[in-house]
Amino acid sequence: MNKKILVAYFSHSGNTEAVANNIKETVGADIFEIKTTESYPSEYNLVVDKAKKEQDTDYRPRLTAKVQDMDTYNFVFLGYPNWWGTMPMAVFTFLEEHDLSGKTIVPFCTHEGSGLSHSEKDVAQICPKATLLKGLPIRGSRVSDAKKTLRTG
Repeated sequence: MNKKILVAYFSHSGNTEAVANNIKETVGADIFEIKTTESYPSEYNLVVDKAKKEQDTDYRPRLTAKVQDMDTYNFVFLGYPNWWGTMPMAVFTFLEEHDLSGKTIVPFCTHEGSGLSHSEKDVAQICPKATLLKGLPIRGSRVSDAKKTLRTG
């Protein structure tokens, strides 16, 4: 059976994007950036406030694109920063707009001390017919060391 791998990620500061690109190179995957139609502020406190408001209202931001051939992938590495104890709401939108039934999902998360928090449980709840492997938390301040972490697990 031919294994096809996708790295789907949401990144605001560039940390998650750097890890996603490292995974892409390491495993030979295709890559897809989860992007919202409305951009987030660049100033830290403003993006934190917006992220909290989205979470509090269970808001689903619109995405700029969908993966057109999702059914061809067996494995999905799913990357995101930890925002308020879980994934950004854009990742919720992504998961709800794509059928990941029968696929293996490997979450990875950039953070500054909060790890994966409850994001793995959220992924499992949204994708109950997928196989969810243990996620990989990576400190944003240590993204430059991520390639070594990816090779060693």
